[in-house]
Amino acid sequence: MSAIVPGDPVWVDLFTSDPDRAVDFYGTLFGWTADRDESFGGYVTFRSDGRAVAGAMGKSGPEDGPDQWTVYLASTDARATAEAATAHGGSVIVPAMEVGDLGTMAVAADSSGAGIGIWQANTFAGIETEPMGETDMWRHGAPGWFELHTRDYDKTLAFYREVFGWSDVAEMPDTPEFRYSTIHSDHPMRGGVMDASAVPAEVAPPGWGVYFGAADVDATVAKAIELGATLLQPAEDSPYGRMAVLTDPTGARFSIGGDVANS
Repeated sequence: MSAIVPGDPVWVDLFTSDPDRAVDFYGTLFGWTADRDESFGGYVTFRSDGRAVAGAMGKSGPEDGPDQWTVYLASTDARATAEAATAHGGSVIVPAMEVGDLGTMAVAADSSGAGIGIWQANTFAGIETEPMGETDMWRHGAPGWFELHTRDYDKTLAFYREVFGWSDVAEMPDTPEFRYSTIHSDHPMRGGVMDASAVPAEVAPPGWGVYFGAADVDATVAKAIELGATLLQPAEDSPYGRMAVLTDPTGARFSIGGDVANS
């Protein structure tokens, strides 16, 4: 990734009850290869065309919570960011810790309770493909968009401005039905925040989510279902592409996005 500034989404990983099944599922679906690092508890790095795009870590047991994807935002000081999260109404879930010489990570809950990862890069900056909007709109198998659904929109935006330094947030024209802000007002846009207070939780559950690019959204959805995924929202066109929402075979929610013309 290029032109990273603090607060940008830079990594995403899967907390899963079945790492082997996750490797098989996402490898078959997106063509990812997987490297396991036993020195980091068997952490899996997924690669697309040799480039790191996501990670996965096995859970200890049901007490660890549901299977889910976690989005990480860039920080120049993970410990200070975690402390700021607590000071502004959030909490620390995983205290800051060094990950070898790769960097320092932490996981916090924002002021609305949504989990968010923190990544302070050293030798590893994060996702190694270009972010959406800099080359292809949607690159097959690469994270293309990161989105937070919140039921406390104004307070949540204030939290990320204070804790992660979001200073270039662009609010889309407000309507009573739809309030949305992008992390940047101009390219490269990497994600956004949606006011989900008027949307049923089963449609837009609170929390962060990730969209993976697909060369053919409908074919990718069909393949995912064949591999054991569950379709939550069928593929449909939007002004930003064709999109669908699924859960993987162990219940982790993710989205797929692609160009309308290719679907």
